[in-house]
Amino acid sequence: MEKPDVERAETRGLKLIRNILEYLEYDAANYGEKSALADENRSYTYAQWLDFSRRIGSALGRRSAMNRPIGVYMDKNADDLLAFMGIVQAGCFYVLFNTDFPESRLNQIQSVLQTEYIIVDEEHREMAEKLLDGKKDHVLLLSDLMKEEEDAVLLKTIRDRAIDTDPLYANFTSGSTGVPKGVVVGHRSVLDFIELFVPMFGIDETDIIANQAPFDFDVSVKDIYSALKAAATLVVVPRRFFSKPVDLLDFLCEKKITTMVWAVSALCLITTFHGLDYKTPDTVKRVLFSGEVMPYKHLKTWMEKLPDAEFVNLYGPTEITCNCTYHRISRDRDYSEKIPIGRAFPNEHVFLLDENDKEVTEPGKTGEICVRGSALALGYFRNPAQTEAAFVVNPLNPCYPERIYRTGDLGQYAEDGEMLFCGRKDFQIKYMGHRIEIEEIERAISDVNGVERCCVIFEEAKQRLYGFYVGSIDKKDLHTVLSERLPIYMIPGTLKSIESFPLTKNGKIDRKLLLEKKNQK
Repeated sequence: MEKPDVERAETRGLKLIRNILEYLEYDAANYGEKSALADENRSYTYAQWLDFSRRIGSALGRRSAMNRPIGVYMDKNADDLLAFMGIVQAGCFYVLFNTDFPESRLNQIQSVLQTEYIIVDEEHREMAEKLLDGKKDHVLLLSDLMKEEEDAVLLKTIRDRAIDTDPLYANFTSGSTGVPKGVVVGHRSVLDFIELFVPMFGIDETDIIANQAPFDFDVSVKDIYSALKAAATLVVVPRRFFSKPVDLLDFLCEKKITTMVWAVSALCLITTFHGLDYKTPDTVKRVLFSGEVMPYKHLKTWMEKLPDAEFVNLYGPTEITCNCTYHRISRDRDYSEKIPIGRAFPNEHVFLLDENDKEVTEPGKTGEICVRGSALALGYFRNPAQTEAAFVVNPLNPCYPERIYRTGDLGQYAEDGEMLFCGRKDFQIKYMGHRIEIEEIERAISDVNGVERCCVIFEEAKQRLYGFYVGSIDKKDLHTVLSERLPIYMIPGTLKSIESFPLTKNGKIDRKLLLEKKNQK
């Protein structure tokens, strides 16, 4: 009798990975006593991470059906990762409710997600109960879940039913309709990316990775799953240090960090305040940055202070699982004009389409950046219309249905074949590492009593967000109201009251002229 495909593959020395948990199980078996997770106050070995995840997963598996979202609402620390893997053990997918978000934003996310359960610590129990309409027994304390007995039979039953396209996590991004979009990413997409990402950049079990990004921001996905793939140590950097560069650098040096996969804005925070003149984390071997365009002067400062480190520019939206292109920075090259976003990762096809859906191949011509491959997200949660609009059938392939993702970003090829980023094709922007719909900010401002009309403008060169409005409300009061409705990164740094909007000859707001008024009193 012929053996199953899995067994045949294994006899040939191949390993068919279908589930992220296989990384954790391998690490626990081979590096069980090695430090896996650490933050300022706690640490866990790989054996402990697996043990707690199985306890949590058993508790959740008794409560929830598979492939359902389960929320996590705690301050950022190593315990979040215990909860995440416990949720995955239950055959479900995790969604972080960011504790920095105002209540109205959390309610918007829950209105889409409709999760039945939220994992919390004691501090955040009350808000979680509000999000679940007072269902106290559906608010689950992590400390209680960690004490549950493991149910090996239940966990095996769940795993036997799982497939690699099951959802792993969802991250919520800005939505043009004013409702956040939940990008759902499956196991296969993360496996496809991480299996290549880790060896390409030489990450291994000796590495100590400094997690900078919030866990609802996909930059953190590279931290979590690179650590799991390589059996490296993941150190969660305290959030408050990002307003205290001295403490941040002390922490990086103390922990002997080797790998930084960080958002550009976080790296620039250090160089803006000349932090590297105070102390240099000279154990760092690689700095991989993404989220927005890296200012060249900041990159040069980092490279001067870390002369032996590798620097890599990464590009890609949440919908294609972290990144689709990369460019290794060359120390003998002048990047004062522009830093390329580079070439596609293996097993991802990145290409340009013009306004007529024809492929752009010649250098210097601009087109929309599009991506196809296994790394594409599953789509937007409970949002078929926007999923259909963004994840479309490949117009270059008339022979069979093939999904691609239209990023909304513009790009062009350089003479050497590398790709250059050329901005957005719509009113979506990249700001502080986040993709934001301008329309959502404008809608939030317009809904405030005392605002008659508004316009939000992003000045890309200076990475500044401006909000202009006509109305009676004071700008300080407007900022206070917005802070109760929007994440801090979506609130314009400058709010300016004006008497009327300048118009173009076609009767539209003259955004160029309006931007010239930003410094006028």
